[in-house]
Amino acid sequence: MPDGQTFSTSTRTVPPAWADAASLLLILAAAVLLRLTSFVPAVVDTDEGLYMVQAREWLNGGWPLVAAWDMHPIGAPAMFALAFLAFGVSVEAVRLLGLLCVIATGFGLFGAARAAGAPRSVGVGAAVVYAAHSLLLSGLCTNTELLIAPFVTAAMAIAIRGAARALRAVDPVAPGWPSLVAMGLLVGWALLVKQVVVPSGCFAFALLLGPALWRGLLPWRRLLAMAAAYAGLCATPFLLAGFAYWIQGWLADYLDGSILAPFRYSMERIAAAEAWRRIGTAVLTLGLAFAAALVALVCWRPRGRLALLTAAAFSWFLIASLAIAGPGFYFAHYFLLWLPSLSLLAAVGLWHVARLVARPDPAGSDLARPGVARPGVARPVLAGLLLVLASQGWLPEMTERLERGPGLMHRDPVREVAAAVRQAAGPDGDALIANYHASVYVIAGVRVATRFPFPPHLTGYFEDLSDTNTTVELDRVLAARPRVIVVDRAWMQTMRPAAATQVMAAVAAGYELAATVAERRGPVEIYRVRDQAAP
Repeated sequence: MPDGQTFSTSTRTVPPAWADAASLLLILAAAVLLRLTSFVPAVVDTDEGLYMVQAREWLNGGWPLVAAWDMHPIGAPAMFALAFLAFGVSVEAVRLLGLLCVIATGFGLFGAARAAGAPRSVGVGAAVVYAAHSLLLSGLCTNTELLIAPFVTAAMAIAIRGAARALRAVDPVAPGWPSLVAMGLLVGWALLVKQVVVPSGCFAFALLLGPALWRGLLPWRRLLAMAAAYAGLCATPFLLAGFAYWIQGWLADYLDGSILAPFRYSMERIAAAEAWRRIGTAVLTLGLAFAAALVALVCWRPRGRLALLTAAAFSWFLIASLAIAGPGFYFAHYFLLWLPSLSLLAAVGLWHVARLVARPDPAGSDLARPGVARPGVARPVLAGLLLVLASQGWLPEMTERLERGPGLMHRDPVREVAAAVRQAAGPDGDALIANYHASVYVIAGVRVATRFPFPPHLTGYFEDLSDTNTTVELDRVLAARPRVIVVDRAWMQTMRPAAATQVMAAVAAGYELAATVAERRGPVEIYRVRDQAAP
């Protein structure tokens, strides 16, 4: 095995295929162990509940954006629906989907590192860093950032491989059509989940073909043809889904939820001071990973063995920052877009530190020169540093679970609310969740009283994203007297004052209190329609 490929402690040569298989098994085991607690709480982030509702309605014949509206394309509910088909309709099925995505992303990071010529230890380290930090920033649930990561990471691995082959000193080769097709379809599916993939998709194309163009391996005519093909491939999943909606007569709904609503959303932005506060919070949350990434940048050398991987990962990080800034709201889970590239940089930084510690003569050796580090010292040092970095994600999560986290050591209010809603609604009953978690619809197994199941879209402050007058829709829903109305008293500030007045007036006129569940922040009230007021 070439010197420096792994930190070997033995003179025996391990076949590369076996070493790769062992590395992938280690990544799988680490992801499973680190994300075990994701199966405990019913809710981590409210967005996940909307995709659950859309997926369930889809399986029952009601398509996303028509039966259950959202301001995202249909990729997330499609993946949720597949998970429900495979594992049953439950929170656990969705969290298993998230775990599978984290594992796949880890495999992609390993592939990206190996494609750049990095040691296996760097690839494994990047995957473990990613899995551990995916517990933070609302990443414990299955959010869109986790869903797109495997596809974007795989595309980046293909792009890095193409760049490495074009930049090698002996027999450089320009990327071919198979790489472009695979990368285009991967990015295309990710775009069907969330449009923030656009900057990363453009960067992947530039990384795949840029080095070949620079070295004169790619004619301009072929480059333009490949660019046109790549654009078409990226658009294919979106266009095919649009065609399916057009056949059903729902093209306007498809375009509204997939294109127009995200555009309206991007026109609204939070104040600059609040944006910087959220950015700073995210950086501190991932502080150790940023420190390790800084080491990678400081140790970067143009001709070092990790030069390509470090440069590509840093550029990817900057591109991901643009995607985070695009929507203008800087919610915590947006910063999960940093994680794949940041994990690669952090793993490279740990590798440099391990080699520095393991050098027999630190004052006289070059970090970029292979064969300097003592393998018997470097490997345990790297493993120890990796454990410390992984603890940044795992320790806060376990502290939360043991101290006040629902479902493990304490009761889970969301599941209690769902049980109360199920009892109050009765068989085939419907419900309106005014300002609580949309996932209750699915956990309770009740029908949705409106095509706007996500409370911020109906009663909250994002009511103007759709082309439907949600004030009129709320009037219609309340006039139809849903069997159950759920009101979270401690979240009344999330409702528009006019909407809160409408809901509470309807409750006072025709509902009775069926149950109250104590949330950490205050009571959640479940109201049941009075018999005389029932339709």
